[in-house]
Amino acid sequence: MTTRTPECDGCATATDGPSRRSFLRCAGAAFSVAAFGLAGTDAAALPVAFGSSAAASGSERRYPVPAADGVTIDRSNQVIIVRFQQQLYAFNLACPHENTALKWLQKDGRFQCPKHESRYRPNGAFIDGRATRNMDRLGVRVEDNMLVVDLSKFYKSDKNPTDWAAASVSI
Repeated sequence: MTTRTPECDGCATATDGPSRRSFLRCAGAAFSVAAFGLAGTDAAALPVAFGSSAAASGSERRYPVPAADGVTIDRSNQVIIVRFQQQLYAFNLACPHENTALKWLQKDGRFQCPKHESRYRPNGAFIDGRATRNMDRLGVRVEDNMLVVDLSKFYKSDKNPTDWAAASVSI
């Protein structure tokens, strides 16, 4: 006889405890969710839009602060704007592996390089693939309800991890 427990929906357990196979299947699924950081993030609900900066001055581009979580891609300036979990980020559009334009996969809640399939979380953190680092972040700040992206402030997680980690704005 098998039963389903609410802690592990879909995992069969025998009356004398879970089988080794069902335990490993459930443990593997739980590990995958934890490892990829998608538990409770609702990243798959992030819509994607295409746009351009509202204003430009030197190396700075201004974008309206997004009203809700989502991804905006500005192809002309090679910038990705992300609002996710009360944070604003700006990324270089190119994959750090071989500079191919990244794509947002809404159904999967992540970025992916179409060339070698490197995958990234909405905050730019590297998941897996051929790349060897996180997505490259740009300098950001908020002024007068506009997100100001400084294209001259380019942060690579392997070269300057402290600046890369700080390149976001809490909202």
